[in-house]
Amino acid sequence: MADPGNDRRIDYIEFAVAEIPRSRDFYGRVFGWRFTDYGPDYCEFNDGRLTGGFAHGGPISPGGPLVILYAADLADTQRRLEEAGARIVKPIYAFPGGRRLHFQDPDGYELAVWSDR
Repeated sequence: MADPGNDRRIDYIEFAVAEIPRSRDFYGRVFGWRFTDYGPDYCEFNDGRLTGGFAHGGPISPGGPLVILYAADLADTQRRLEEAGARIVKPIYAFPGGRRLHFQDPDGYELAVWSDR
């Protein structure tokens, strides 16, 4: 039976990617995600709270919903993103709840990282 406490919450995020090893390396290096391979065309990731997957062979279409990650140290996260080859789309900026930046991953997906500090 499904947990009613999970009703209407993000349950899974899936990215179509050009190269699963490249995506594993990128997200593992920057965010410390853990991975489980399910054959050569699918890899599941877990960030410690949320599970998703990298699918090889699907259409890569940057855009869609904006995935927002949290980081306690936004400047350090930006440094790690840049070292891993991310393109910073919007540098760190303030908003009423904290600070945020946007980046593109190796497949061109735009994501954001925010911090309340």
